[in-house]
Amino acid sequence: MGYGFGGFLVVVGLVLALAVTDQVNGVDLTMVGWIMAAVGVAMIALTAITLNSGRRARNVQTVTHPDGTQTTVENRSQS
Repeated sequence: MGYGFGGFLVVVGLVLALAVTDQVNGVDLTMVGWIMAAVGVAMIALTAITLNSGRRARNVQTVTHPDGTQTTVENRSQS
């Protein structure tokens, strides 16, 4: 989904919240617009956090023991 769909929700939500003056029976279009805009902002933030989490530095160390077995240790750190 990502940035595109989040941006779409923000734009459509703000248009509904701020520009539409029509009324539908039983539906508050202004509130629906604000909810859509908030969900869009949350989706953009979560996409940024998710995509950034994969960019951490990794350090992989493999140790070969005298009996021939190997041990692999992976350390992740923020860069």
